[in-house]
Amino acid sequence: MPGLRTMWLSAAAAAAPGVLVFAADPPPWAYVRNAPNAPATADDGQPHRVPGSSRTFTLKEIRNAFAPPDWHPEDHPPMPEVVGRGRPPEVRACGYCHLPNGIGKPENAALAGLPVGYFRQQIADFKSGARRSSVLDIPPQALMLKTALAVSDADVEIAAEYFAKLPPARPGWISVKEVATVPTMTTAGSIVVPDGSGRTEPIGQRILETALDFHRTELRDAHSGYVAYVPLGAIAKGEALATTGGGGRTLQCGICHGPTLQGVGDVPRIAGLSPTYAFRQLFDMQAGTRKGPGAAVMEGAVAKLTEDDMIALAAYLGSLAP
Repeated sequence: MPGLRTMWLSAAAAAAPGVLVFAADPPPWAYVRNAPNAPATADDGQPHRVPGSSRTFTLKEIRNAFAPPDWHPEDHPPMPEVVGRGRPPEVRACGYCHLPNGIGKPENAALAGLPVGYFRQQIADFKSGARRSSVLDIPPQALMLKTALAVSDADVEIAAEYFAKLPPARPGWISVKEVATVPTMTTAGSIVVPDGSGRTEPIGQRILETALDFHRTELRDAHSGYVAYVPLGAIAKGEALATTGGGGRTLQCGICHGPTLQGVGDVPRIAGLSPTYAFRQLFDMQAGTRKGPGAAVMEGAVAKLTEDDMIALAAYLGSLAP
C-alpha cells in the first residue's frame, strides 16, 4: 500500500465532491506517522511550568512513561500504581498516554467514564488478537498492544475501576469546527500540526485534529486541548446518519448507545469522542481489524458506510457534549 509509506496530507488526494468512495487504505490523516528522524528537544534540565499549576517538571521527568507528570492532581483521586507508575519494563503507566484524568488524546482512547465491563473486554480483545489497528506500527497503537499483552488481570480491574469513576472530559477539551480551508500541516507528536508556513489549503474530505497549544501538549498538560477541523456540512450529515440511520446506510446510534449517546450498561459513551479516534474505530471495524464482541454488534452499522460517512459521523459525535 504506497499510501502507508508516505506522509500524505494534501487535500489534492481527496475524492471529488459527490463521489462515494468506500474505505480502502487507511487514510494517513487519521493514522498519523511522525516525520522520519524528527529530533526530540534536548532536555536542558530546566524546570517547566504550565498555566494553573504550581508544579514543575524537567523534560526528562515529563517523558518518563513510568511516572507521568501530574500537573493537576486536583482533577482526579490518587492514581493507583498501574495508572501512575505502571509495571516496568513492559506496562507503561496508563496515565502517561491517556493522562492522569483519563480524558485521552486524538491518538488514543478516552478512558474516563468507561464502564468497567467494557474496559475489561477491550483489554481481553487486545490480548486475544481480536482488537488491532489497521496500521500496527504507529507508536500509540503499537505501545497499547504491547502494554495490553503484558498487564495482569488484577491491574486491569484496578485501572478499570479508577477510570470508570472519573468524569468523561473537561469542557472544551476538543472543539469541532467546520471549515473550507486549513493551515497546511505536518506531523509531530502523533498528531498533525500547522507547518508554520502560513499557507492554507482546502480541507477536502479529511478530519485534521491539532493541539491548541502544541508546546503544552508536549508537556502533557491535561488542561490544553484540541481543535478538530472537519468539512463544511459534516456535522449535520453525521447527525442525520446517527439519528435516522440514513435510509438504511447504517443503524441509529441511540439504539445501543442510548438516546443521548452517553452509553448504556457496558455499552460505552460515544458522545464527545475525539473525531479522529472515532473515525479510526469505524474504519477498523469495517476493515475487520477490530473484532471482538462489541465490534461484532457493530458489523451491520458499519458495513455500508463510505469514508465520507465515517468522517461525518465522527464530526457529529465529536461535536456533542461528553
